[in-house]
Amino acid sequence: MRSLAFFGIVTGALLAAPATARAHCDTLDGPVVKTARVALETGKVAPVLAWVKPGDEAEVKAAFEKTRTARKLGPEARAVADTWFLETLVRVHRAGEGAPYTGLKPAGLDLGPAVPAADAAVTAGSPQGVEKLLVGAIHQGLHERFARLKAQKPPGDDVAAGRAWVEAYVPYVHYVEGVYQAAAGKGSAHPEPAGEGHAEREVAPSHPHPGH
Repeated sequence: MRSLAFFGIVTGALLAAPATARAHCDTLDGPVVKTARVALETGKVAPVLAWVKPGDEAEVKAAFEKTRTARKLGPEARAVADTWFLETLVRVHRAGEGAPYTGLKPAGLDLGPAVPAADAAVTAGSPQGVEKLLVGAIHQGLHERFARLKAQKPPGDDVAAGRAWVEAYVPYVHYVEGVYQAAAGKGSAHPEPAGEGHAEREVAPSHPHPGH
């Protein structure tokens, strides 16, 4: 049985990004907050609604109007209202993705190379930078795993040596399968770690049976 855990490991290894990168949308310099700040200044809520599900539009619109009204009461009220709206919007956005909301994260977090490259490509209007990053990551990941496999001897008379080969073979095959599925768009569009701040490590299975 294919392990979903392995797919999560492969996706993380492919993107080479920490857990905070997967929570990109809850940072103060992330795209959701940036869109919200512009909307509050212009009074145009439509761009904000693009970040939430249709069924959540009413809640966000109501919060937007309350915030716009409160902002007129002075600098302190404006700051409090803005923060409340940002928290509301990010919470609703995350819930729409099936992800937990754990508060707004500060700007300037180390997101690893993938997320900044992805955003830079959007700004530049070209995916070439992202392509170079991903191809490099796949090249390194594939060759490292293949080298570990090649260093072992296929199963034969020596059971211990055979098991060592299997323990190198299984992560190699799962990596290839997982990368292919991710590249083909068959994986989660917004993978989340099983818990905050954790990245599951790739480990060899306890049983010597390829494909499990």
